[in-house]
Amino acid sequence: MAMAEEGVRFSVFTKRWKMPLPELGRLVAEMGFWGVELPVRSGFQVEPEGVAKGLPAAAKVLADCGVTIHSVAGPADEPTIAACAEAGVEVLRVMAKIGDDGYLASEKRLRAEYDALVPHLESCGVTLGVQNHCGQWVGSAIGLRRLIEQYDRRHVAAVYDPAHCGLDGEEPDMAIDVLWDRLCLVNLKNAYWDRTNGPDAAAAKWRWHWTTGRQGLASWPAVAAELKKRGYRGVYCLSAEYSDEEAGDHLIREDLAFAKELFEG
Repeated sequence: MAMAEEGVRFSVFTKRWKMPLPELGRLVAEMGFWGVELPVRSGFQVEPEGVAKGLPAAAKVLADCGVTIHSVAGPADEPTIAACAEAGVEVLRVMAKIGDDGYLASEKRLRAEYDALVPHLESCGVTLGVQNHCGQWVGSAIGLRRLIEQYDRRHVAAVYDPAHCGLDGEEPDMAIDVLWDRLCLVNLKNAYWDRTNGPDAAAAKWRWHWTTGRQGLASWPAVAAELKKRGYRGVYCLSAEYSDEEAGDHLIREDLAFAKELFEG
């Protein structure tokens, strides 16, 4: 697996902040993050149509603030892969959507898409990081392993998200064991199931509630213990995703402090 430089490095997914890049760089640097995962999406600082010039330019602006773009959340296509290479971005993060054609057919379709990208990933030196995500996605570590196991991890690798594993009932030691030799990035967020109707309802209804690292179903202490035991030296990306969006800037500072306590200790 790819190793980071000496020391623990934390990045943050910047989806919640649509401010100009210089302001973004100053904000995340002041918070204490080494790097970012930058969304390449419509309405954000870099849009898919302008990725060829926009992403390298963004990398330079953020570098002036002392911030590295370690990963990008964007479309899995040749222009984005090439732009990642030009900007020095290591990981292009995606998720694996399950379509109306069903789970097994979706696996087959996704692998065909990855197969077509492998030559470009190889020539550009970029890794396609596939993240588990519960719901209508490949949600579990074992499902993610099955999907990407045939690939060289330099080309297609796993982004482990313990929050989604927690929502699926998968314990950290098991999930990490399943993904260990395919791991390229660890996402840190947390969630729990929140009942949306009362006990007198004919049938219970539930939704995800995004919370802090201390409060969700995924045990960050257990994640830290297992990864430290195995000698993980890669990057941790905090997702900064909270159901209480107004408190997000405060909560991400709390989560970074908690993560540093656990993963640097």
